[in-house]
Amino acid sequence: MIKDFKDILDLARKKGPRTLSVAVAQDKEVLQSVKKAKYEQIANSILVGDKEEIENIAKDINMDLNEFEIVDIKDKKEASLKAVELVSKGKADLVMKGIVDTSIILKAVLDKEVGLKTGNLLSHVVAFDIPTYEKILLVSDAAMNIDPDLDAKKKILENANFVAYSLDIEEPKIAVICAKEKVNPKMPDTVDAAELTKMNENGEITGCIVKGPFALDNAISKQAAIHKGIEHPVAGNADILLMPDIEAGNILYKSLVFLANANIAGVIVGAKAPVVLTSRADDDEAKFNSIALGVLMASKNKEAE
Repeated sequence: MIKDFKDILDLARKKGPRTLSVAVAQDKEVLQSVKKAKYEQIANSILVGDKEEIENIAKDINMDLNEFEIVDIKDKKEASLKAVELVSKGKADLVMKGIVDTSIILKAVLDKEVGLKTGNLLSHVVAFDIPTYEKILLVSDAAMNIDPDLDAKKKILENANFVAYSLDIEEPKIAVICAKEKVNPKMPDTVDAAELTKMNENGEITGCIVKGPFALDNAISKQAAIHKGIEHPVAGNADILLMPDIEAGNILYKSLVFLANANIAGVIVGAKAPVVLTSRADDDEAKFNSIALGVLMASKNKEAE
């Protein structure tokens, strides 16, 4: 069982290194995370961006650029396209967002000529290392899909499953989160949760255990589940929390980070290759953790080839 980011790093060392393409790399925290990924032998990186700025930052953080390939492109849109193209042409295994707007890097990922489109829904998955939870907890979607319908929730769930498989979780336990644990026709998300549960029971969703609706406490606290008389393998033991919409997901994300001191890793799933995506405000540790998670996903892709 993967308990924390130390376990993720250990697994990434065993399955890496992979080649990382960094879009608009001229950022201190990004370069610190890339430097650490090289040191920990989980990722070799191609730095795409303003070479002069990259060199100036590298001096400040004592980073030896002789260990990295640099592609000098100053325009952020062009740099993002080039970083994605390196992955689509097989020169890199995953792409990372640097100091660039998310919309720009995603536009590059979806580019018809050099992008990484598969026809699948793109969704965001966050891995949380929470001091009060016994294992890594995955949450989706907190950043991309605003108000997913039942079909979109099924695809978000399947994307999150892939991340769990990359962590060697063979049968992820997925809690479909709502405001309460009982189906209420006036609360459409509870109806969707029950439908997803049926899909899992009927074999339409495989390779995992799905249960919903679950209130948050019943999904992550065995004591709360027992108190409410809920007996199920997912109850109090969830690996993945499937959130009802982006607002609930985003609120939970920030609550865990700022109130529970959780460490995080963020990735976009559904493209041909992992997209390492964190907030520009995230520190280098969060970015490094995200690289490690992306490396495991890229390794899972290689296993499937």
